[in-house]
Amino acid sequence: MKGIIRKLFSPNQEAEIPTQPLDMNSHPNHQSGGENPLEPHQLVVCCGQSIGRQRNHNEDALFAMTTTLTGDNRVIPFGLYIVADGMGGHQHGEVASGVAIRTMATQLLNKLYLPLLSVKPVSPDESLQEIMQSSVQDAHIAILKQVPGGGTTLTAMLIIGDQMTIAHVGDSRAYAITRDGQIDVLTRDHSLVKRLVELGQLSKDEAAIHPQRNVLYRALGQGEPFEPDVKTIHLPGSGYLLLCSDGLWSVVPEHELYQIITKAKSSEEACKRLIEAANEAGGPDNISAILIRLPG
Repeated sequence: MKGIIRKLFSPNQEAEIPTQPLDMNSHPNHQSGGENPLEPHQLVVCCGQSIGRQRNHNEDALFAMTTTLTGDNRVIPFGLYIVADGMGGHQHGEVASGVAIRTMATQLLNKLYLPLLSVKPVSPDESLQEIMQSSVQDAHIAILKQVPGGGTTLTAMLIIGDQMTIAHVGDSRAYAITRDGQIDVLTRDHSLVKRLVELGQLSKDEAAIHPQRNVLYRALGQGEPFEPDVKTIHLPGSGYLLLCSDGLWSVVPEHELYQIITKAKSSEEACKRLIEAANEAGGPDNISAILIRLPG
């Protein structure tokens, strides 16, 4: 990720990021002429959790950090969001999810965030994708060492400027919700039934009621070799991003998620209503949600 500092704060110099360069010249907040170049252009974030109605303890964990980097007449959103769902049926699932969240967040802050904010900014040698992948691997190793037999899902999203990098393992999800009626899943479930659907051996309706629908073939702390899904894409021009555990998405249909989020008067109201909807649907599992309203 050589050159990320220059690209963020000195757009006239060429970036040298190995993969997915940050093109801040095309950022919607980059203005010229008489307009105010530092007009607020920030992410608005709300989090919600519930133990659900059928569990006696919480195995989910989440992390949300939102800040803004400014320089050279730019306002650059920076956000790190993580959801982890400790695996039911495995010992210390709640410990595994906590270890994963803390390890991943610590690694990303040390490798990326703190170097960006130092008095003399230092550009990491790795790409955003490499940093995300190695941080997930560190979380996996930490669980193997600290919570033998424990396991967890993990879905992490790193936002810098107009790009987001997603690292994903398991069946927690990330969604993009746009105001033109679209809700798109940005992650791929690492579950047995999802794989059977992909192979054409199950329909989506059959998968929804399959007795092994919660069985994962890939999770942190469970087995080797270990490989997370990592990708970098541009942020939608407007709308929302949602990270959540399966305690939400498995009981609240996508069209209802869309309606709740887009019809709410505020992000806080939307987040509260998402948790309520999952509990109204029976609350069979712990529920976690991070809702990010995009600028624009």
